[in-house]
Amino acid sequence: MTAQLEQEDGVMQEYDVVVVGGGAAGLSGALTLARARRSVLVVDAGRPRNAPAEGVHGLLGREGISPAELVERGRAEVRSHGGQVVSGEVDAVVRDGEAFAVALSEGRRVRGRRLLVATGLVDELPEVEGLRERWGREVVHCPYCHGWEVRDRAVGVLATGPMSVHQALLFRQWSRDVVLFSHTAELSAEEAEQLAATGIGVVPGEVVALETEGERLAGVRTADGSVVERQVVAVAPRARVRAGFLAGLGLGAVEHPSGVGEHLPSDTAGRSGAAGVWVAGNVADPLMQVGAAAAAGAAAAAGINADLVAEEVRRAVAAHRTRERTADGGVLSGR
Repeated sequence: MTAQLEQEDGVMQEYDVVVVGGGAAGLSGALTLARARRSVLVVDAGRPRNAPAEGVHGLLGREGISPAELVERGRAEVRSHGGQVVSGEVDAVVRDGEAFAVALSEGRRVRGRRLLVATGLVDELPEVEGLRERWGREVVHCPYCHGWEVRDRAVGVLATGPMSVHQALLFRQWSRDVVLFSHTAELSAEEAEQLAATGIGVVPGEVVALETEGERLAGVRTADGSVVERQVVAVAPRARVRAGFLAGLGLGAVEHPSGVGEHLPSDTAGRSGAAGVWVAGNVADPLMQVGAAAAAGAAAAAGINADLVAEEVRRAVAAHRTRERTADGGVLSGR
């Protein structure tokens, strides 16, 4: 572990790894690195993508745990192994010799030999009245995350992009009462046939609002004033990654192959196109669930540690060779 000077609040000036983002991917990566006896700092803005959800689902051993509790448990585990977690945002990252200079929003600066980016993404929802207010409750996006909880209810799928028909076909697995609101999308003949063959109705016209009765969702209103009774609305939001602070490294978001929005490209181990920078979680793949994001964070951390070990071995070998040459020269000159 790298020996460091401490700043006033205990945050050191330099770390083996700075992790940007403290969700499942970032904390899992930080835990793996801390257990490898690396000095680790996690900088987290405290805005997890799944904050509106009541629980995290499909996570083995933690089914239904609240997103806030999962984060608190993760932070405690990282700290118990010597890692540090601070609240804040990263404004910019630039190269500083063989390391990275990381500028935090409150004016503090730290250095990291390596960088793990796990900042996640922002879900950009359609401008439909009442949609955002019910996001994470009766308005959902992932059948594997929420399908069991909304099983056998009347589901309406709001067509917003290339994944919408696929989304409707998936939700049909959990409910026999599924309709697709075409909204502003145009269905291909093949898509229309698939929906008809599986008993999924299509409601034409733009959706303008969600209707409620008391505290519950009651229906979906279209531009012509019609209201279709629905208990759940599924929507595929556009993913926008949090990555502006990487501009100084030449890294930027590109379109994800699925068409759902942006991501930061990487190889299968999480290594980005910038040397020394790894990415993990939804910032790399917007389709990842929590379990997959945590696994990706651990895999990226293992890659980072291996890279650091390789660097340290190269330096040790170079130093060893220097000592050997010095020793040989001393013996020769003494003859």
